[in-house]
This record gives sequence, structure tokens and C-alpha cells, in this order.
Amino acid sequence: MTGASQTMQWANALSQRASLEAAVQEVVDTLKPHFDTPPDLALVFISSAFTSEFPRLLPLLQEQWPLPVVVGCSGGGVVGMASAEAAVEVESAPALSLTVARLPGVTVQPFHRSGDDLPDLDSPPATWTDFIGVDPATNPQFILLADPFSSGINDLLQGLDFAYPQAVKVGGLASVDGFNRQSGLFCNHTLHTEGVVGVALSGPIVLEAIVAQGCRPIGPAYQVGETERNIILSLNDPEHDHDERPPLEVLQGLIQTLSEADRKLAQNSLFVGIAQDEFKLTLSPGDFLIRTLLGVDPKTGAIAVGDRVRPGQRIQFHLRDARTSAEDLDHWLGNYRRQQPTAPAGALMFSCMGRGEGLYQSANFDSDLFQQYLGPVPLGGFFCGGEIGPVGNTTFLHGFTSVFGICRQP
Repeated sequence: MTGASQTMQWANALSQRASLEAAVQEVVDTLKPHFDTPPDLALVFISSAFTSEFPRLLPLLQEQWPLPVVVGCSGGGVVGMASAEAAVEVESAPALSLTVARLPGVTVQPFHRSGDDLPDLDSPPATWTDFIGVDPATNPQFILLADPFSSGINDLLQGLDFAYPQAVKVGGLASVDGFNRQSGLFCNHTLHTEGVVGVALSGPIVLEAIVAQGCRPIGPAYQVGETERNIILSLNDPEHDHDERPPLEVLQGLIQTLSEADRKLAQNSLFVGIAQDEFKLTLSPGDFLIRTLLGVDPKTGAIAVGDRVRPGQRIQFHLRDARTSAEDLDHWLGNYRRQQPTAPAGALMFSCMGRGEGLYQSANFDSDLFQQYLGPVPLGGFFCGGEIGPVGNTTFLHGFTSVFGICRQP
């Protein structure tokens, strides 16, 4: 049996106190007795109800419990453990979630980088590793939290995939309150309002990702013909002898074959899945990156998609609703549990503000389902303005998604 000194230890506490002092005091009082030495990593998520008090968070936390590494951000809601057994999702109300972890032998490297200083995408991998300051030979895993108005986040993810192809990267975009549009990013003793903060974890730690995009496919997969960046001008239609047809014509024909309920759903919850593996013969739901259908051109029959599309790629139309979202997460959690029967040490949840109670008409849906499958694992996280997680071997920024980052000992 592993000695106590070598055992990874995770814990989370949540406070819903309306006073920031009281909230910090409550999470520290809950967690501190469980650690005889300071934890190696703290992840803090604070609801945007506290926006005016963001500058006070780190000093208050430092005063109560000097932690060596603190990384975190603001969220439209936060996720944390209301008790040792159950996580809750607190939306649109004051809340503070603090996750702390003791990580024996793990190198913990926090960083903040400005979105303005990103290397050029044509730069070699060494330029990116110098920019992040983490040696790829240490096999790092990344937790990333970014400013929602940062235009460079997709470039950053592309650069990190290039420089650290084996690394799992999870996280989300901080979300803002509806009034002053200000988000908060926290890194050690400093509050940032732009760029990205993150932490690289190297050594005896495994970070695994579950990415639940919450959609189901309708109709066949089509091969993309002509494109202009994110505009699809023609599709190869397998149902019409592989004729190249305008996408809008293909879509209208497909919608006629749907049930009444799905036709209704297609009016406002229709998405495009872009297959990530060009060589896989039989495509299943996890093979698609889900993107928004931005619009159609009735004159040409072209459709615009929320990502660049290349000729030869395959797409499939998808629908999203609460039932589909629930079934999709259920599928991925069940799949994970079958492959990893032992409980992880801790987990993080990055969920879109478009999910939660607004989608399911029921509180704590995603976190409850997670704990039904994996047990009372310490779970912390927040509701994001965009979620970061892998599909296939590539890291993407998602919407309407729940991403779980699951940590365990090797």
C-alpha cells in the first residue's frame, strides 16, 4: 500500500455566504484541518456576483491560509462540494469554490500570459515552449483559464497542441456579470483582467478529459465540396448518388424526414458536427466537433459554420436539447467508468452557462450525474463563457458543453 506521504489528496469546499470575508473563512475552515502541510495547488472559482470584490479575494485567502500556488477565475456560477458527499451548482448567486490538492512529486508551474504576446502560429514549437516556460520533456498537463474577450484563445490552444501534443488541456473562459462586463483571473498574488492564467502539472499525475457536447446526429454524414473559409458552398450527398448539391437544399430535404418534434427543434437548436478523423470509416458521436450553424444564404444555398471547414472533410447535422444533453453526458460518464473502475483523486467541471438549470429545468444535473457514476469525488469548477477540452487529439474552445478534468495517480 502507498504510504500516506506519497498519496495524492484532493478536497473542495463551497461557501454561499454573501460576505466575501465569511465565504473565504468558511472554505478555509472546512479544508485546512484535512491538511497537515500546505497543499501544493489551490484552484479558486468565484461567482461574478462578487465582481466589485475581486481585488480582495487573494489577500483575504493569503491572510487565512498562505498557499504556494493559487490559480482561478470568476464564473457565472460555481460548482463545489456542499458536503463530503454531494456537489452543488450555484448559479446567479454569491458563491466561492476552493479546491486544494496535495500532489507528492508533482511539479506545479502557474503562469499568466497576455493574449497580445502570443507567438506567430508559424513559429516552431520551441517558441511556444519558451513562451509558456514549461519543458515539454516533463510531460505536462494543463489547466487553462482565459479572459472571455481574448481574441487569441484559439491560437493559444493551437500553439499548445503544437508544442505539447501529448498534453491534456482542460479549462474555460471566465464569465462576466451583466453590468460592467469585467471578469477576474487569479494567479498567485495577482488579479488579472486579460490574457490567460494556467497551471502546468508534471510528474506522477494523470489528467483525463470528458467532453460532453450534448448533441445527437440526424441524417447521414456528408463530404464537404467547395468552401470559402467557414462557408460551405456544396456537399456531396450520399442519398442522391453523391451529387454535389447546395448545403441548404440538402438540409431542407433532411428536415422533411424528421419527426414533428425534431423539425421544431431544428428551428433554433441545429448544429453542424465536423468529423475530426479523415480516415475513420464509421463515425460515432465522439468523432465530431460541434459548431454553431451561423446562417444560410437563400440565393446560393450556402451555409456558414462557426469554424473553418476544408473541402473533403465530413460533416453531419446535429440537434441539441435537454434530453440529448443528458443522454450524451450519461454515455461519456458510463464509458469512462467502464474503462477506469477505480475512483479518481479529484475532478474539475467546466460547464457552459447555457446548461445548468436553464437547460434541464433541474438543479445540479451535470454534477449529480458525474457523482452517480464516479462517487463523491471532490469536484470544483465554474460556469464558463466557453469550455476548453479535446476532441480526438486536438484541443478546442467549445460552447454548450460540459468538460470534466479528472485527476488521478498513475
